[in-house]
Amino acid sequence: MARHVAPPRQTDLRLRPTPRLNPQPRVVGGLPDAPPPPPQQAVRVGGQIKEPKKLKTVNPVYPDIAKQARVQGVVILEATISPQGKVTDIKVLRGIPLLDQAALDAVRQWVYTPTLLNGVPVPVIMTVTVNFKLS
Repeated sequence: MARHVAPPRQTDLRLRPTPRLNPQPRVVGGLPDAPPPPPQQAVRVGGQIKEPKKLKTVNPVYPDIAKQARVQGVVILEATISPQGKVTDIKVLRGIPLLDQAALDAVRQWVYTPTLLNGVPVPVIMTVTVNFKLS
């Protein structure tokens, strides 16, 4: 019995592109056309990130009990400013118990210019100082 042997298969020797697992555009011999997208998380002011300019200031209301106790001093806060320039998050870094809430209430109403990173508004974290001085 003669065995039937299939003729040899012809292989396609043309080059085919290999599928890419990472759909990022390939950059050869230079820089990509666009800067990387801005971070989604808030960035700290400093270095190339400039502090935003304050557009609206609301002075704190001096608490009566603090006036009677002749309490004065500085409350230091850490504020997160949204891409729209509004204070979205705030916490006391160093405070005076009788003055902390008045400082928080005032700074929450402040408005800033948007901070740009690569031309795109981004949220920023910055330190804010509120002075309380009796007159």
